[in-house]
This record gives sequence, structure tokens and C-alpha cells, in this order.
Amino acid sequence: MSKDSMDLKALFIGDKGENADLYKDMLNKLVDEHVGWRQNYMPQDMPVISEEDKQTEGYASSVNKMKSVLDEVSSKLRSESVPWHTAGRYLGHMNTETLMPAILAYQFAMLWNGNNVAYESSPATSQMEEEVGADFAQLLGLKDGWGHIVADGSLANLEGLWYARNMKSLPLAISEVVPEKVYGMSEWELLNMRMEDILDILDNVTDEQIDEIKSKSARSGKNLSKLGKWLVPQTKHYSWLKAADIIGIGLDQVVPIPVDSSYRIDVKELESLVRSLAADKTPILGVVGVVGSTEEGAVDPIHEIVKLREKLAKEKIYFYIHVDAAYGGYARSIFLDENNEVIPYEKLKETYKEYNIFNSDVTISRDVYDSFVAIGDCESVTIDPHKMGYIPYSAGGIGIKDIRMRNIISYFATYVFEKNSVAPSMLGAYILEGSKAGATAAAVWAAHHVLPLNVSGYGKLIGASIESATRFYNFLSDLEFNVNGRKVKVTPLINPDFNMVDYTFNEVGNTDLTVMNKLNHDFYDQASFVTGSLYSNEFMTSHTDFAIPDYGNSPFKYVSGLGFSKEEWEKVGKVTILRSSVMTPYLNNDKVADEYFNKIKSAMKSKLENILG
Repeated sequence: MSKDSMDLKALFIGDKGENADLYKDMLNKLVDEHVGWRQNYMPQDMPVISEEDKQTEGYASSVNKMKSVLDEVSSKLRSESVPWHTAGRYLGHMNTETLMPAILAYQFAMLWNGNNVAYESSPATSQMEEEVGADFAQLLGLKDGWGHIVADGSLANLEGLWYARNMKSLPLAISEVVPEKVYGMSEWELLNMRMEDILDILDNVTDEQIDEIKSKSARSGKNLSKLGKWLVPQTKHYSWLKAADIIGIGLDQVVPIPVDSSYRIDVKELESLVRSLAADKTPILGVVGVVGSTEEGAVDPIHEIVKLREKLAKEKIYFYIHVDAAYGGYARSIFLDENNEVIPYEKLKETYKEYNIFNSDVTISRDVYDSFVAIGDCESVTIDPHKMGYIPYSAGGIGIKDIRMRNIISYFATYVFEKNSVAPSMLGAYILEGSKAGATAAAVWAAHHVLPLNVSGYGKLIGASIESATRFYNFLSDLEFNVNGRKVKVTPLINPDFNMVDYTFNEVGNTDLTVMNKLNHDFYDQASFVTGSLYSNEFMTSHTDFAIPDYGNSPFKYVSGLGFSKEEWEKVGKVTILRSSVMTPYLNNDKVADEYFNKIKSAMKSKLENILG
């Protein structure tokens, strides 16, 4: 395949259904193949639905009832759904057009009713999921790793904390069961052991001893209060509080890490926090870094967090690192060559030109590059195909650094799988979920095979979306409206690290933050499901609040740049932000961008006129 042979426009149904005939042809072909498979299995068997059955009154009535219900389903979906498919009208949550091969594979695999909890139930799709897990590990740089599909990022984050909790507790259990393996180590030293050292010990004990060690680990309920704090950035996803609750470490163990005015973890503050806790002999269970925060599009400096861990490890302070790359994980593909090796930063522009990644001048910062490269040095990573993988919901994912980690959380149910069987038949033993759709695995597998997880495949798609987000940011940066003699200016929050463009409207001269917040919330009402018909809304977006209890004073740099005083910020305590996840791959084109930005500008002005009168 040549470097120019991948055309993204062939891979989507299209804003106006331009590829609808192609989609229907392929779907019909797949359905026909499935029906043929049914007919060819034991053709000597008598059909259970006869032609006579089809002539009965009950049959006709049932068909009519089914058609009526499906008509109602269609009516509800057509009238109450968000037009996420558009090339530029919908810029809100992480909803965008999904890859046609993934949709087709999902629909096709549903006909086979695969349940990926056990190989015997779903040989084809279980094998696909095993391959997808290997894809995750390779994409994320987890060279000795493993991965699998989960329902969503919240479950993947929960699983990451599950790994961390059990891992951190193992040395205490080892000291009970095989004390000679950790002879002379204090409790503090046990609680600060490296993951690799713990796994090496488990490699050198018997199966019976491993089972006993696991039984005395955190899964027994013992020593949970000793494991220490789980440090997450102020930009954290709400799933971390749920995870701490469910895993049993408790919400009090979740400690926020301050972020800077770019909404990235402040590594100096992180070091200060860790040292303060260590001085009180409070261990650090783990640190979470976010690659693509869902509110600001920020990429935490994972490389600096890894360096900090190595520095502190020399002082007998060690912590687990989990990367929440639910949103940004697939973007690592833009940094990999066709051999899946990391492209040197100095060669990025040359490579992007060679593969036609960008149509205009787009620069990825060294900090963002270094952060993505360092993901492979962390213990576990959340990655969601249903976000930047452009796969239909629900398809989350997780990767782990060392495949041996699976054993510390494993359970075995003999009626589903055998302990000594080989993967992928053991998948259910190593995951949180039980029964799970094989169709999801087929969808992700198909997408990965159509678009390789490097610069030649997904890199093109991610690049198109990054350029679309950059163009939208630039469009907003110069935007101003005259609404009935009142001048309203748009100000983007920051030039984002990733595809999340935040911004506010404010009337020029206004110094009342409450008034500005109301204007932006009113605009959201006009640009969402709140007001009018969803389907006729000409521009749709989402919103959020950056409030002091969650963000501290990190938003103040932005707020002060808008002309608000420190006193005003502290009095109001929050800023209401409009938030656009720009995932569309179409706005990277000059002609398309010009058309949609002009229409968005017109729609914005109309909404402001409705608000300001």
C-alpha cells in the first residue's frame, strides 16, 4: 500500500450518506453470507419455520406488530437524536461519525451472538479480542504487555486501580507466606517495592504459595488502610471517585494533584505532595496522569512523572502509574512509523509531509510528544476505541505493562474456563466483566485491520481530527459579534494539547463574572437539547464549569485575561465554559472549513441575538 492510498472518505457512511449504497451493498453481502451459513449447517434438518407458518393470521399479525414497533423506534430516534454525524454542525461531546468497517463488523458479528467471556462460546470473536489486546499493548508501547476490551473508560480505570491495589498489597502478603523472599525488609520498604521485583518473586514460588499470597492480599480486605494515597490531577474524570469507592480504598485516599494554568499536572507540586506524605510515612498507592483530559484536552507530562518516580525510587519511595488515555490513547499512532517504532521528534514534520497527515501548518509540541512516548513506561493505561478509535459505543480498553500482572487479579470459574487452558479461552478470568459482546471485538478488530495503528493508518485519521480542532481554535480566536450594538467577543481557553476546544463569550467591557457565566450557560441552552428541536439546531455544543473546589485557582489566569479581578473570581468561584470535542475528520479541508465556519458563525450570532434581544 502506498503512502497516498488510504482515503478516509471511503471509510465513513458520510455526512449526507454519500457512501450509503456502498454501506448497504456490504451489509447485504454479510447478511446473505450469514444466512447461507445457517442454511448449510446440517441441511438435512427440517426448517422449523415452514411456508405454511408464514401464511397464518398470527404470523402476519406478529410481523405487523414488529414493523409498527420498529417504525416507532425509528420515529423516536429521528426526532430525539443528536446529529452527531455532521461534518461541523455538532461540536459537543465525544460523538462523531464512526468508521463504516467497524459498524459493519459490529452488525455482522451480532448475528453470531458471540459471548467473549469464554472461548468455547465465541471462538472467532474471542480470538479477535486477544489480537486487539495485543494491538493495544503495541500501540501504547507496552512491550511485554497485554490488553483487552472493556465496556468503557470508567471500567478500565476501575480495573487499573484494582491492579494497583492488589499489587501494592502483595509484599505484605508475601511477608506472611514466604517471609524468606523479603527477609529484613521493613513495612515501609515492602509498601514501596517495584512492580517488577514483586512479579519476579511470584515467578519463583509454587502455585500453591501464589494462591495463598493472593488470598492474603487486598482481596481479603486486609491492610487496605495501609496502602496509601491515590493521587489524581484536579482534571480527573469522575470515574476515579467511583473506582475508589468500589475497590474499597475509600474516597479519603483520593488526593488531588494541582494543575497549572495549562491544566496539566504541576510536577513540582506533585513531588512536594509525595514528599510530604512520605515524611509522614504515608505510602503512595499510585499516581494517575491524563492524556487528553475530557474537559480541557490537556496532556499531562507523563515523561516527567516517570522521571520523578525514578528519582524518588532511589530514596525508597515508589508508586504505581496509571495513564488515563481514554480520550487520547489512539493518538499515539501518529508518532509510530509503519514498523510501529517511535518516530524521532526531529523527523515528525518530514514524516507527516511524506504521509500527507496535515493540509496546513500544524505543530505538535515536544512536551506532548514526550508524554505520549513515555506511556509505555507506566503500569496500566486506559484507552477507548469508542472515542478516538471511531468505533461505535461501547468499546473501552485497557493495556498493562507486564502480562504477568494478570495473575494478581485472576479468578477461575471451572464451568466457564479451565485454569490450565490457554488464552484467549481464559479471558474471563482476568477481567472485571462476565458476559460481553463479541460484536465489539469484531468492530475494533476490523477497524485496526483497515487502518493500521501507525502513521500510515490511524495516524491519518487522528491527524485530520487534530487539524480540524486546530482550525476551529483559530476560527474562534478571531471571532467577535455585534449584537444590536453590543460587542461580544469569543476567547478560547487555551490552545489545547488535544482535540478539546473550550471557549467563552463575553460582552466587551463586562467585569461581572456572574453575568458572563449566565451568558455562556444561556448560549449552551440555545446550542443543545434544552431549547427547540435537536434536528433543526444549526450548531450544537456542550458546556462545563471550572470551579475552585475542583480546580483551585488554575483557571484564574484565563479569567484575569478576560478582565476579571481576583476578588471577582474568588467571589463567584467558577467560570462557565463552552466545550467542543472536535473529532470530525472533515474540517482539515480549506473549502469544507470555510463553509462550516461561516455557518457556525451565523448560527452563533442568531443564538446571541435570541439571548441578548
